[in-house]
Parts: sequence; C-alpha cells; structure tokens
Amino acid sequence: MWLLFAFTSAALLGFYDVFKKKALSGNDVVVVLTLNTLFCSLLFLPFIVLSAVGVIGEGSLLYVPVCGWEVHKYIILKAVIVLASWLCGYVAMKNLPLTIVGPINATRPVMVLLGAIIVFGERLNLYQWIGVLLAIAGYYLLRRSGKKEGIDFRHNRWIALAVLAALLGAVSGLYDKFLLAPESSGGVGLNRMAVQSYFLIYQFAMMAVMLLRKPVQQLRSLPSKFNGTMVFWSFLVALFLSFADFVYFYALSLPAALISVVSMIRRSSVVVSFAVGAFIFREKNLRAKAFDLVLLLLSLVFLYLGSK
Repeated sequence: MWLLFAFTSAALLGFYDVFKKKALSGNDVVVVLTLNTLFCSLLFLPFIVLSAVGVIGEGSLLYVPVCGWEVHKYIILKAVIVLASWLCGYVAMKNLPLTIVGPINATRPVMVLLGAIIVFGERLNLYQWIGVLLAIAGYYLLRRSGKKEGIDFRHNRWIALAVLAALLGAVSGLYDKFLLAPESSGGVGLNRMAVQSYFLIYQFAMMAVMLLRKPVQQLRSLPSKFNGTMVFWSFLVALFLSFADFVYFYALSLPAALISVVSMIRRSSVVVSFAVGAFIFREKNLRAKAFDLVLLLLSLVFLYLGSK
C-alpha cells in the first residue's frame, strides 16, 4: 500500500514542478516562495484550529495534536532544512531548463540511499542495487547532454544550486524517516500531520521575515508582478505540493515503508516535468535527455521489483 501512495505523491510532484516553473517566470524567487508558503500554511491552518477545538478527533487522518517545545524544536529544524533546499531549487529552476533540473532532482534518492544504509541500516537486494546503479549512470549521461546546451555541470552556479537543493532534499528525507519512525525503531515518533502542518507555518514565517528585510527601494524594483497570473500559479504550486507531501508523509508512517524506495519512487515525477518541458516549453536537446531519462525510469522499475 505504501508503494501506491509513493507513486501518487510522485505524480503530484511532477505537476508541482511545472507550476513552479510557471510561477517563477519573470518573478522574484523570494516573492514567489513567500506566496507559496503562505498558501500552504493557509491550507493546513484549518486542520490545526479544528483539531484544537475538538471538531477533528484524534482518530482522524487530519488530526493535528497540540505540541510542546520538545516536538516543535524538531519541526523547526525540518523547516530550516526544507526551506534551504527550496531556495536553492527555486533559483536553479528559474535559470535552467526544466528538462535539466528534473533529472537532477531524480538523483536525490541515491543520496537518500547512502544515508539510509548508514543511518537506518536499510539493506537493498540485487534488483534495488541495479536500480541505484542505473540512476547514477543516468546522472552522468545527463551531464553530457547538458554540455550540448552550453551547461557545464562543474562550473555552472545554477547546476551547483540544483545539486545542493537535491542534497538538502535528501537530508530532509532521512530526517523525515527519523521524525516519523516510532521510538522503538530509533525515531522520534511524531504525528505526521503535526510535522507537515507546523513546518509549513514556520517556513512562511521565515520567508515573511526574509521578504520584509529587503530594502524598500529593492522591493519597489522587484520584477515580480502581484497580478492574478502569478497568484494563480503560486496557489497551484502550494495545492499540489501540499497534497503530494500529505500522501508522502502517510506512506512513510506505514511500518513497512523504506525511505530509500519511497524517495526513489517520488522522483518519477520527472516524467511529468520532462514531458511538459518538451511539449509546452519546447526545450532543446530532447533526444539525448530522453535516453538519460529512460535510464532513470528503469532504475525506478528495478527498485519497484526489488520491493515486491
């Protein structure tokens, strides 16, 4: 069952990447990310309030418990890690083709795998190892494809930010497993709705401070336009991300879930973003990138077979 939730989250993440690219077009990263975190917070704030007043009971999937500092200190760290990843990823997405950023993100589970083996002692079988090796091969071939567009993976700052975003995302994935795993398994055993709801609110608070700290003259000169189009795309970003993370956290909360496999499956979202980049954004060098993408998809197939 956790595999089904992981694939559902992946599909939602694919559309999230597309909407993010649209929202960032011609707009300031800080403004767009502030709007996105605002909408995400507003989507989950009712669950916090309704749970506090007793309308949503403890047995509900939407119940958010009242938490003290012992819980919130873990969630604040989660917010910092994810926000740092998002800032790097948003800047990279704004300045790179979607058909480059998507596959780079798809290599994130390889980083999660290494961490899962070291931190949680997870062990993969032959099929899953084949999947990991295919993902690594796909990444190195993607570097070759990027060179044809004048993108040097070793000396391009946007590529560096995309890789850093993926690395921080991997750290976040491992931390999620630690937060949600029961204490008997070495985790903290936090409520998944508490993690998702509160970390979104903390992120918005951090982004609001970041936006307000910009000098007045700089704010006036921002290229962002607070029009209906930018707000619309930002809302869709928040909506699809929130649902994707809701399903993701639920999958991780199931006892049999492996963070290394869930993380890999979520990166199949690259199929959606790649297709949109090819057919709507009309990006270049698609044949070579498509071959790289096939390797990444084959890696997901082997991981799926290995988990059966």
